[in-house]
This record gives sequence, structure tokens and C-alpha cells, in this order.
Amino acid sequence: MPTDSSVLFNYEDLYRQLNDHGHGGWVNSLRSACSEALQSDRHGQLSTWLELLQQIRVPDRCSWHIDEGRVIVAAPTDQPLRELLRQFCPWRKGPLNIAGVNIDTEWRSDLKWDRVADHVEWRDRRVLDVGCGNGYFGWRMLDAGANCVVGLDPFLLFVMQHEIVKRLAGDPRNYVLPLTDACLVPRLGAFDIAVSMGVLYHRTSPIDHLQILRESLRDGGQLVLETLIVETGESTVLVPHGRYAKMRNVWFIPSPSMLTLWLKRTGFQDIRVVDITPTTSDEQRRTEWMTFESLNDYLDPNDSKKTMEGYPAPVRAVITARLL
Repeated sequence: MPTDSSVLFNYEDLYRQLNDHGHGGWVNSLRSACSEALQSDRHGQLSTWLELLQQIRVPDRCSWHIDEGRVIVAAPTDQPLRELLRQFCPWRKGPLNIAGVNIDTEWRSDLKWDRVADHVEWRDRRVLDVGCGNGYFGWRMLDAGANCVVGLDPFLLFVMQHEIVKRLAGDPRNYVLPLTDACLVPRLGAFDIAVSMGVLYHRTSPIDHLQILRESLRDGGQLVLETLIVETGESTVLVPHGRYAKMRNVWFIPSPSMLTLWLKRTGFQDIRVVDITPTTSDEQRRTEWMTFESLNDYLDPNDSKKTMEGYPAPVRAVITARLL
């Protein structure tokens, strides 16, 4: 059994594609960063996850498709997978069906996808998905016609979940690298679309995040940004005193007009707020595959329009913008 976890994760096809498209200078740093990240054991469970991953038998015939928002991985196998897959809880993004095992994830990510999908031309595009989790949205993007999706997420549990789905789906075009947007080099210009969903408010410098996304795009590229907002017509920002909805790492929650200003200042044009939707327990909730606290535990029990801390309850916006 390999002790080097990077042996089990093959990104060479991606590296070759990047080289072929003139981004070879990025490949060396990317290869080193991925190898280093896959040796990190911040959770203390890496060896267990790797052992479980190697127990999964990949059948000769694998495929995947989308059915009513669910990623269906049709991998015929007589291997009992349910209890093995439960060892990779919590499952946050989905819904998924892996070789007959329905995984009811914390987030009904299909609802978010429905708010985003029609505002973007995915066909024949190369997509960057920052903060991608287990890669659910990458499958939706490929199904919509994208050529390749490069996801970034530093949480190894989500990288492991994706690796399970990817192996049993038999499709190498959806990548999840164990990294953050810090791996993106200046003036990269490698992607047609950059996606950031649920990331901006976790950044201590949202402007830096937007600049990094801008520089990842080629000329004419499109940004898809989904984030918490405060509903007001004023140009303002909510800066929580401590936690927001029990989260420590929420730094800035802008109004739509302030977010538009940030995007203009960082070089984006054709900025459109295409959706504003409150988060409800229909979309985010506890399930048997995510048994920890979820949305209802973050809200004031006497007023669901407020968080436990007294701030406005979560409302999320989808914004698109372009480099013209």
C-alpha cells in the first residue's frame, strides 16, 4: 500500500493540457503544491481515507449522467459501498447516487445550479471552480457542455469524495486539486470561466480574491460569483463582530451595489446581479450523510430572519461579469 498519497492521485493529463495551451510555467508550481498538499494530515484521518479509497474496486464499465439534478454514477459492482461511503461523511454538496447508493447531502446544490446555469454559456469552455468541494458542480458543468473543469479545494475529505466519484464515473475531465486560489499565478489567463461560489465572504481580502479570479481568465472570459449579501440599496458592507451564523471565518458581506463597485474596481465589466435568494432549510439541512449542525441551528429560534448573533439571516446572490 503506497504511503505517498500523491501516488493515488493522477493529474498528469491536466498538466499536459496546460502545457499544450502555453501554461507550462504554472505546471511546475502546481505539481509541487499538489504533492505537498496531499501529504498534509491536518485532519489526522488521511491514512484511513487512503486505505478506504484503495478498497474501492473500479468495474470495467463506468458511466455517469444527471437525473433531476442528481449526479448518477452508474458503476456496476457487487461491492457493498454504503458503509464504506459513510466513512467519508460529512457529504455537503450533491445530491449524488454512487453505484446505487443515494447520498442526501447537506446542500441541495442542484437548487443553486438552477439559479446559475442559464446565465452562462458552458459549451466548449474551460472552467475554474474555486472552493469546489467534492466537485458536484463540475459534473453539472460538463453535462452542460464544458470541456474541462479544474476545481480547487483545500479540504482533503472533499478531494477524497471527488476521487471516489471520478474513479467510478470513468471520466477524467473533472479535476479537484487540493489547493486554494493562492496557487493561481499572476496573469495566468488560462480559463474561459472562473466560478467562485460560497468563497468571497471567507476571504480576509475580497478584493484580492476578485483580482486573482480576474487574472485567471483569458480576454473575454466570464466570472460567476455567488456569495452572501446584505439586502439593501445602499453601498455598504456588513462586518460581523466575531461570528456570523456560528461561522468564525466570515469577514465581509457586501450589498449588491457594493459588490458591483468592487467588481468594477477590479476590472470587470458587464456586471449583472442575476439572482438574489434567501437560504432556506429546503436547500441546506441536516441529513444522515451530514449529521452536524446546519442552517436551522444557525438561526435565532424565535426569529428565522436573524442569525443566532442577531444579523440578517443568509441571503445569497449570483453575479456574472466579464473581461471585455
